[in-house]
Amino acid sequence: MQFDIITLFPEMIVPVTQASILKRAQESGLVKIKVHPLRDYCQDKHRVTDDHPYGGGVGMVLKPEPLFAAVEAIQAEGEDLRVLLASPRGRLLDQQWAQELSREGRRLVILCGHYEGIDERVKTGLPAEEFSIGNYVLTGGELAALVLLDTVVRLLPGVLGDPESLQEESFSNGLLEYPHYTRPAIFRGMVVPEVLMSGHHGRVARWRRQQALWATFKKRPDLWERAVESGQITEEDLRLLDESQNDQFSDNRRNAVGLNTLPPKRNPRPSRAGFFNTHR
Repeated sequence: MQFDIITLFPEMIVPVTQASILKRAQESGLVKIKVHPLRDYCQDKHRVTDDHPYGGGVGMVLKPEPLFAAVEAIQAEGEDLRVLLASPRGRLLDQQWAQELSREGRRLVILCGHYEGIDERVKTGLPAEEFSIGNYVLTGGELAALVLLDTVVRLLPGVLGDPESLQEESFSNGLLEYPHYTRPAIFRGMVVPEVLMSGHHGRVARWRRQQALWATFKKRPDLWERAVESGQITEEDLRLLDESQNDQFSDNRRNAVGLNTLPPKRNPRPSRAGFFNTHR
């Protein structure tokens, strides 16, 4: 898979692409990353990339000519392109879209905006798909481009040493990830949960599912509601959640997130809180 990043500030991009996972992915031939300095595509002797906005206003706007020239130069190499533009107006990057992008057969070109913005004709004329990494404003698109790059590259087959790690990460199954521990077993009075040192794979898997459920419910109610609505939360999951929190998962909480709309299960075993008996 190949990425081309067009930027006014290549010095912000290159060091990151030469470290850690991105570096190893390139060395193994799984991905190609090329950084294009935008000023290289200017036609005037001063290599001007921006100008004042029509209609007045503060800030400067990136000119369309060098951006079109950069993309057209890449296009001249004969491959199909998909052009992405970092923008607060764009589609929010999430794990699902990152997975889709990791299966993209076209060469991905990422445009990094700067200053007040980019001439609108770049978006409509190339065309360029706008993407965002969150509801906040950055100085330029370089950091957003790196976030997208890292998120997608690590999903490519062979990039990570253990492909199973992708299946257990936050967002990959609709839930946040479970907590992690390593040696020492006791650190400043804080002890690793006994179940993780038991060697019992079934108990460990059960504990991890419990922790992922509770972390999602407590910290990301938006993800929890989405998981409920999509049918990912089972009655067994509710039992695990209830057991792990000593009856804190009350009937009011079930109603608040719509869990009482789950289809009934025949002969349910009552939990310690008893809400499976009272709602059947």
